[in-house]
Amino acid sequence: MIAGLTRRLAPEPAMKVAVYWPIRAEPNLRPWMATLHAADAQVLLPVVIEKNQPLEFHSWSPDCRMARGVWDILVPADGVAVTPDVVIAPLVGADRAGFRLGNGGGYYDRALALFEPRPQIIGVGDAGCLIPTIYPMPWDIPINEILLSDGTWLKPSHMQRSTHCG
Repeated sequence: MIAGLTRRLAPEPAMKVAVYWPIRAEPNLRPWMATLHAADAQVLLPVVIEKNQPLEFHSWSPDCRMARGVWDILVPADGVAVTPDVVIAPLVGADRAGFRLGNGGGYYDRALALFEPRPQIIGVGDAGCLIPTIYPMPWDIPINEILLSDGTWLKPSHMQRSTHCG
């Protein structure tokens, strides 16, 4: 998965990329986060400030102080909200229209709805996470692309296989 992300999204200095700290069976992108940081891209992690409110994205570096946030997920201990250029969102499920299921709560959707222009949103997940529909609600924000663990890239506009980045 990391190789596919690197080929599709070459890190550039000053690029602001929101990733996530993996929980449960989410793909572990921490090595890629370190690569982005080494390339002088700004790596951001989602931080829940208050339950049922939009999350914020705060700067992360390999040596930053981390704290336990909501649901005991590690987050940067200090920081201010930064607007990302790209958001890498974990997928529990996704449908062919580009709507995603995460771990619940709607935090990504609330946050992404606030950004204008909206950042590029890439969902990453297991090769078996595609489902016919998630039955999206009016507030669900569609993603731009999907990268699956088998290296397959999908574009929700037509949700056809675009490339294999295995």
